Amino acid sequence: MPYSILKIATLVGASRYGTHEADIDTLLTDSRSLAFPETTLFFALRTAVGDGHLYIPQLYSRGVKCFVVDTLPDEWETAFPQATFLKVPHPLKALQRLAERHREEMNCHVVGVTGSNGKTIIKEWLYQLLSRDQHVARSPRSYNSQLGVPLSVWLMRPEHAVAIFEAGISRPGEMASLRDIIQPTLGIMANIGTAHSEHFSSLEEKCLEKLQLMKDCQTLVYDADDALISRCIEQSDFRGTHLTWSKTGAAATVHIQAITRQDAQTHFSFVYQGEVYHTHIPFADEASLQNSLHCLTAALHLGVEPAHLATRLPLLEPVAMRMEVKQGTGENILINDAYNSDLTSLDIALDFMSRRAESSSADGVKRRKVLVLSDIQQSGVSEAELWRQVADMCSARGVDHLIGVGSSIAQVRQHLAIPCDLFESTAELLQSGLLDTIADSVILIKGARQFSFEDIAAHLSLRVHETTLEVNLAAVSKNLHFYRSHLAPQTKVICMVKAAGYGTGSVEIAKTLQDRGVDYLAVAVADEGVELRRAGITANIMVMNPEKATLHTLFQYNLEPEVYSFSMLRALVQAATREGITDYPVHIKVDTGMHRLGFLPNEIPALVELLKQQDALTPRSIFSHFAGSDSPLFDNFSKEQIERFKKASETLQAGFTHKILRHICNSAGAERF
Repeated sequence: MPYSILKIATLVGASRYGTHEADIDTLLTDSRSLAFPETTLFFALRTAVGDGHLYIPQLYSRGVKCFVVDTLPDEWETAFPQATFLKVPHPLKALQRLAERHREEMNCHVVGVTGSNGKTIIKEWLYQLLSRDQHVARSPRSYNSQLGVPLSVWLMRPEHAVAIFEAGISRPGEMASLRDIIQPTLGIMANIGTAHSEHFSSLEEKCLEKLQLMKDCQTLVYDADDALISRCIEQSDFRGTHLTWSKTGAAATVHIQAITRQDAQTHFSFVYQGEVYHTHIPFADEASLQNSLHCLTAALHLGVEPAHLATRLPLLEPVAMRMEVKQGTGENILINDAYNSDLTSLDIALDFMSRRAESSSADGVKRRKVLVLSDIQQSGVSEAELWRQVADMCSARGVDHLIGVGSSIAQVRQHLAIPCDLFESTAELLQSGLLDTIADSVILIKGARQFSFEDIAAHLSLRVHETTLEVNLAAVSKNLHFYRSHLAPQTKVICMVKAAGYGTGSVEIAKTLQDRGVDYLAVAVADEGVELRRAGITANIMVMNPEKATLHTLFQYNLEPEVYSFSMLRALVQAATREGITDYPVHIKVDTGMHRLGFLPNEIPALVELLKQQDALTPRSIFSHFAGSDSPLFDNFSKEQIERFKKASETLQAGFTHKILRHICNSAGAERF
């Protein structure tokens, strides 16, 4: 649905410079994703890490002639004689305004999905439930930001009966612009959690901000059992139709009954308009059940028969949140993006493959680009147009070889000049031996579920039993700096490197942190501390879970144990005394409410007396652990913990003349308290 450059200038209120005429079909914000220069409009965005204006010469040389800018290039008339520039104050706002005007041209159901978790899964599952019998547009992957939403809405076409867009925010005041772009007729409110909450004073504020998306909705879908969401909806004075699902309230639009879990499935019944339907989903976790119930309720409203939904829910497929990239046989790189076969996701995957092929050529090997593609179903366009578009995408991304599976994909051959090998089925392809002849290539595997392309991925995958994890140590240092920026200069820092640095390599992480001057490292058990000492780590090391069988090891390698019980304290005193050790530093754990380990506050006076009766050990620090410091819902309880800890630490300090360190803040506590 192309727009003339003149119409776009009018829609976004731009001043036009240059006389080049074009019909625009593609909006571009990343120069690396250029595919169709003749019909592309490039928005030169300024961000914290880059400036799109710098890429105008490169794009112009590659055939792009239309640009949205906030500043005209120097000597633009002579440097870019064939270009047209649309000058606006803010290119991002111009992009959003264009998408908004485009949305107003469309006349279909538009679903807006928001919440803290599950937005992408709800969008994809609702698409799976609806796309069997109607044409559906949707956000690519997780395009839910101030930039991603307008790019998603631009994909709407007149043939779509439903469009599904997710909207994500991280700050107050952001949702209004997304609402104006999406203009949903049906809203889905997923759950509200603590993710991206740092700029909100409470979960209520966050929920109310997200509900701004639904301000002008005709209908709103939500979980009636969620007290926070129900309360915020009432506060927001939503005036549309409430579509609710509930496990407890029979008055809800959809009443869920008889939930049982068995063999990685969740079976349940739902009551809708007085009728009972039995179904299941192929997932056993609670989050998947909630996400599927949002989709069930929305699909009922959008006209899918309840009996049909009962048969479609068991067929829901897992949502791959990002493409899987792995090493393949024959020095190939595999990009597995199966089970998500439509034109939009194909274009995104081809773009990803093209970039991967370029980045992997650094070793001197120029990798070929091979696409393994199945038939594309329910595309919303004719077969002839579908395969012409696929051929155009392959040509634009420089695909060198196409391997097709299915009955209709053969039509693509007449539009392509590259080698095309076509097969009726996946089994026929595997039996042909063709895959074993491919080497030094980037292979994109993209197929509909019914073609079982997982068999192709398995055939091409390199069988290895070793995993390599690449860790950016500069990023680790940056994270440390971030938390230090929340602390007073004199406040010390303990960094946890237990469980092999949480799987990232304890020695490498510990060396980096030691070089950055952290005050303590902490491990779970003595053996982890021994490994660090043998690797040359000299920083103070705390052992969070010392075992009585390893007490000699603690002393031998200068590892400082946590003490959380009288029995552990007595064992340490005996072991230290036996080895002639005095004033060995230990760290006293107090249980202020987490109820994992630690002395109870009322046990501290007895602990002080016992410590004063011996000279083998000396308390270096006293600490506790927050139970819910990341959540505003637990703030009152966190404050109670702080008070209990303060009293316990003061009691301990009063028994000794040396300074005893105090620590209770974990990462979230350091940020929030």
